[in-house]
Amino acid sequence: MLCISVAGALALLFSGCSSLTPNNGRNWAPDQTRLPTYENVAGEITIHNVRNCRYTSSDDYVVQYYDKQFNLSDVESVDFLVAPFNDTPSVAHTMLSFGFADGDQIVSSVEIRKEADEEYSAWKGFFNQYELMYVIGDERDVINLSSNQYKSDVYLYRTMATPEQSQELLLDVLQRANKLAVKPEFYNTITNNCTTNIVQHVNDLAPERVRYNYKVLFTGYSDEYAYELGLLDQTVPFEELKRRSRINELAEKYEYDPDFSAKIRRR
Repeated sequence: MLCISVAGALALLFSGCSSLTPNNGRNWAPDQTRLPTYENVAGEITIHNVRNCRYTSSDDYVVQYYDKQFNLSDVESVDFLVAPFNDTPSVAHTMLSFGFADGDQIVSSVEIRKEADEEYSAWKGFFNQYELMYVIGDERDVINLSSNQYKSDVYLYRTMATPEQSQELLLDVLQRANKLAVKPEFYNTITNNCTTNIVQHVNDLAPERVRYNYKVLFTGYSDEYAYELGLLDQTVPFEELKRRSRINELAEKYEYDPDFSAKIRRR
């Protein structure tokens, strides 16, 4: 009887959710007003709306954007970032960071697109309550927000991707961002989140390279799964690799350093 009552309450609470349509025209939080898009002209890439907010707290920041132009051949690597939730470490936010020949890095972070004064709830994420967005930002924005403002542990893993694979992966990410700018989608806590999108990008390049299992569902184990699949360095045990990959102390020390990306990799 209790289960029936709960189910009925949920049905009433979220009645009509299925009829909602995703929308890019809401009153968004200031740091999520712009969606990234890109252009590719014979291998010359321009990414519009790369975010580089500067924070004094998670709720107090200066919003800044810029356009980044580069040759696709300048992309040399991709790193995998994992930031477990403080209260539920079996769940984590996952991101990709792409490295360039000049030492620059840009991060792809798949997130809910928050409306003004809206907060994330995993529970609401089941019921079409948030649009999905790709944030393309610099590391001093995205990593510092997780490590220094949210105070989450942040692990940065260099993947085994070749430069050519890193370039293909970045293009796949940017194509997805372009699609979302035209045809928005709802975020879903299980089926359309940060990790499932990364899995899809990898599988777009190498079909069935990453199979769905509980380590995709419980995203705090996604780094261990990537290690088991040979996507990360396997020359040391995973526990040692994870210990070496935590970057919080360096991110705090070099928060305002112009060479932030290089210095957080001095592990």
